Amino acid sequence: MSRPPTFAPPPGARAYTLHTARGEFAVVDSPQAEGVALKGTALLLPGFTGSKEDFNPLHEALGERGYRTVAVDGRGQYESDGPEDDESAYAQGELARDVLAQAAAVGTPVHLVGHSLGGQIARAAVLLDRSPFLSLTLMSSGPAQISVSQQQRVKLLRDALAVMNMAEVWEAIQAMEPPEETETGELDAGLADQEDLRRRWLGNKPAQLIATGRQLCTEPDRVAELAATALPFHVLSGSRDDTWPVPLLDDMALRLRAHRTVVQGAEHSPNTDQPRATARAFADFWDRITADGQSDQHRGSG
Repeated sequence: MSRPPTFAPPPGARAYTLHTARGEFAVVDSPQAEGVALKGTALLLPGFTGSKEDFNPLHEALGERGYRTVAVDGRGQYESDGPEDDESAYAQGELARDVLAQAAAVGTPVHLVGHSLGGQIARAAVLLDRSPFLSLTLMSSGPAQISVSQQQRVKLLRDALAVMNMAEVWEAIQAMEPPEETETGELDAGLADQEDLRRRWLGNKPAQLIATGRQLCTEPDRVAELAATALPFHVLSGSRDDTWPVPLLDDMALRLRAHRTVVQGAEHSPNTDQPRATARAFADFWDRITADGQSDQHRGSG
């Protein structure tokens, strides 16, 4: 079961509003560590019911490795505004274009990371335009729709949102016994950080949850299309995942010819379950891309 995120930004990070060509988005922007040369910038996309705070445990460790990291709330997600009732505003193509605008505003090229639903949105952005991205890391994000058991959970949530407001749905979730985990694991944190989690939940727009929940349950397999973009890929997951089973993620990595990392002791949210190991895996992958690029430049100039 995934641990809740830490809502306080790490030392040196800034929480602010990122202005883009497609609107404003709430971000946590963390620089590389003092005295460390900047190697690159990563744009981090959270999962369903999640937020930018899910990446807070990673920023400091990635900064120590020389990476600036910018975690973003998507449209209608927590502190980023969006329509209350217009589901068309949250079509996957719209969210993917938001990512391209976010990357441009942060400053390209960037390493792109997507957790769960964020991975599928990241994939859609790459398929629209790969040029802003140095690499794509899919964290606990599979090739197509989520597992049948998670589809049932998402359907329950969508049904509840049709007849209840967000506060009522939150209370219903908390009343469930035994406590159960949602697609990203954030709604079952016991007593820890309950007020922060409640505030985040209430910040989500219902139309966003309904639209993206439907996407999770109907997403087609686009792995072949993605592989054709020839970006460097990284598939990272915990050693257990009931949203996309680990063997399915293994197979996707093979089809993408991707670097594969399994984080031991982690489940669907390695970023909060095992943040040090997850950050190390991200940075090792990005370092290898930087080294390969430098080698290519040397070969080209020889």
